Parts: sequence; structure tokens; C-alpha cells
Amino acid sequence: MQIANNKVVYIHYTLKNDAGDTLDSSDGGAPLAFLHGSGGIIKGLESALEGKSSGDKLEVVVEPEEGYGASHPEAIQQVPKSAFQGIDDLAVGMRLQAETADGAVPIKVTAIEDDIVTIDANHELAGERLHFAVSVESVRDATEEEISHGHVH
Repeated sequence: MQIANNKVVYIHYTLKNDAGDTLDSSDGGAPLAFLHGSGGIIKGLESALEGKSSGDKLEVVVEPEEGYGASHPEAIQQVPKSAFQGIDDLAVGMRLQAETADGAVPIKVTAIEDDIVTIDANHELAGERLHFAVSVESVRDATEEEISHGHVH
């Protein structure tokens, strides 16, 4: 069975950056399951998997535009440390959620200098070229419930 919209796909993958550092992998765990065509994985990887079948192995390079997008400088802001009241152990690398008019936005603390905290709301992989090694484990028809819910059950 070939990968197409409304098929449930199970893959094993290893994700690396341009430097060859492993960023994520399903090795040693369960395969990643997703409903093809529902936006459950990044666009560039989903497009590359279209038409593939169980047993296929492929190497895929996904440019930022087809992955997590470009890094936006306006998503990096400096805010007063006083905005983090109640967080006594504020540290560089800490991941938090900022409440905005549009809802919660994940942020990362990238610098702390005196009373100024630099935060970054870009996705961690924004602006990155992504290198995937993928093995298609299996493909099956999605159930009506999975299709209506937009994800694998």
C-alpha cells in the first residue's frame, strides 16, 4: 500500500542538522505514527513520503520553508526580569510559555544580563535545514474516526 492522504503511516527516523548532529530519533522506540495529509508532520517530509510503501528507506533534506519556517528576528525580545515574578530559578535555556492575546506561546530564555532577559519565541528548529533518514515501517487505511479527528488512534 502506498502512502497517500488518509493513510496511517508508521516510520522510524533520525533527524540531523547541517553539522550532522542528531536532533531526534525514533531508534530504540516505537515508530512515529501519523495520518498522512493531516499536517501531523512537517510539510517537506510529508511531501517526500507521498507514494512510498512499507519497506522503503529514504534520505530527505527539508529546507526551512518546508520545515519550521524562517527564524524571525521580531520573535526575539528583551523584557525586564520583573516580568518573570514567581520564577526564582530563571536560567538561560529554560523553556516557558508566554501568555499573549492569541494564547500561550512557547518561549526560550536565551540570555540574562542584569535585569534584562532575552527570550526567543521562534521554533527551536526555525531557519534550520533538516536531514532525515527515514524507514517506512507500515502503511494502512485510516479509520473513519481517525480521519474525522485528524490523527491516529
